Amino acid sequence: MTEVSGHGAVAPLIEARGIVVAYGALRVLDGVGLVVREGEAVGVVGPNGAGKTTLLAALSGSLRLSAGTVRVRGRDVGRLDAAGRCALGVVRTHQVPRPFGGMTVLENVLTAAMHGGGLRGAAAGERSLEAIALCGMRAVANRRAESLGLLDRKRLELTRALATDPALLLLDEIGGGLTDGEAAELVGTIRTIRARGITIVWIEHIVHVLVQVAERLVCMDGGRIIADGPPDAVLSDAVVIDAYLGAGVHERA
Repeated sequence: MTEVSGHGAVAPLIEARGIVVAYGALRVLDGVGLVVREGEAVGVVGPNGAGKTTLLAALSGSLRLSAGTVRVRGRDVGRLDAAGRCALGVVRTHQVPRPFGGMTVLENVLTAAMHGGGLRGAAAGERSLEAIALCGMRAVANRRAESLGLLDRKRLELTRALATDPALLLLDEIGGGLTDGEAAELVGTIRTIRARGITIVWIEHIVHVLVQVAERLVCMDGGRIIADGPPDAVLSDAVVIDAYLGAGVHERA
């Protein structure tokens, strides 16, 4: 069993202990333990099939655990689905954005503020406009989501998550498929979000982008956490190099 704790004296925002996700004999998560504290920015890396996205799904409530517990601010949330955890401030973005194509950007964000954030009327509008401004989407607010390019679709995914007023933002490869310039823009936005006190757990294969935000790295392999600590220490760990980095982080990224 892998049990890994966060660092420092700040109280845990989310805490997973011994979590298992199994499909028959296949354990996609195999006794994972992870503690993320208020205000942290944690990056998650590892080879394809390591269990990274499954970990986010387990934390966000979009799949059921086979074993183990997840607590949010000390509360056992094992019986809560994704909507229930969203109400507690745990919100996830997806690797492949799936906006409501027939709706405008603003309508998409309003939907998140109302149904994810529980707001109505002017309060939902204010929250939506604030999220749109923060993510740099004012210029496309009245465009239909189906007409957006990849960068703006990813921005919209982030904007919808912010409209729910998250305490913990779980990001699944939000930088994937972007150019270096586009990824840099996204990093700037995520830094601004973090500066507002939102805790972040971010899966990303583009490691040099990830470490611009993450103060702590977790490396997964085979459904387990094999390293957890400061980015430089994790990226120089022999076990991590053997399992994930190979010839070197910059070559892989």
